Amino acid sequence: MQLTRFSRGLSDHQIKIAFIMPTMILLILMNIFPLLWSLYLSFHRYRASMPNRPAKFIGVQNYARLLSDPEVWGYFRTTAYFVIVAVVAQFLIGFGLALLLNREFRYKGFITTLILLPMMLSPVVVGLFWRFLFASDSSGLINYFLTPLLNLFNAQPIRWTTDPKIAMIAVVIVDTWMWSPFMMLISLAGLSAVPKYLYEAADVDRASGWFKFRWITLPMVSPLLLIALLFRTMDAFKMFDIVYVLTREGGPGTVTETVSMNLYKLAFRNFNTGKACAMAYILLIIIVALSNIYVKYLNKVKGEA
Repeated sequence: MQLTRFSRGLSDHQIKIAFIMPTMILLILMNIFPLLWSLYLSFHRYRASMPNRPAKFIGVQNYARLLSDPEVWGYFRTTAYFVIVAVVAQFLIGFGLALLLNREFRYKGFITTLILLPMMLSPVVVGLFWRFLFASDSSGLINYFLTPLLNLFNAQPIRWTTDPKIAMIAVVIVDTWMWSPFMMLISLAGLSAVPKYLYEAADVDRASGWFKFRWITLPMVSPLLLIALLFRTMDAFKMFDIVYVLTREGGPGTVTETVSMNLYKLAFRNFNTGKACAMAYILLIIIVALSNIYVKYLNKVKGEA
């Protein structure tokens, strides 16, 4: 009886609030509070290894030291190189596979599922798998299959993850292998949504294949392509696990040490928590700025489409 009276006393709005509040509280505790706490620590000198020592306010010194450090700019250049090469390669391969799969043929579903398998694996598993393939000794399968070609040119086995000139290319290959299916999936969804009557009308006018691709396919698919590029660019900037597993923490030296890898070392090796938080916010600002550029261009493309 009391429960009935209580339920009658609540309005629909109050019931909705009662159901939403637990989720909102959990969201604040798990996401918003750490975000604000890390922002607070970025303006302080603080080490997580010394919790009894109070954080000392130093203003923007953490940011100034990071932005004036040539090594930090080197990490950003490494990250930018990785992002540009990996995302462009994933876009070209993914969109190319989508164009090939955008037709009816036997075993299409099975082949598409096989191509999508890499993106379903854990990045740590992918890193370990490719570290085995890239091994420079006789256990490395890639060098094993390249042995006849290497012997022909009297060349040494390729040191994929230990040669400073090749290590970043190896990381790009692994990330491209893993995430090209994502670009393919988004592109395939866009290609499948293009109305068939547009191509039929173009065929009536005897339009060439390039004309149909340039003036029908690209304008209709470009919004989805930009969304896929946005997600991959954001994720590539934060890439950590593949580098950590494949090259053993950014080696050889600092050739493959991205900003995320350096951030990990600052926070969990040097325990320089304040400086690590500042680095994280610099990375966040760059990602937000790039996202705004993508979104602005996306709105323009949607308007043209």
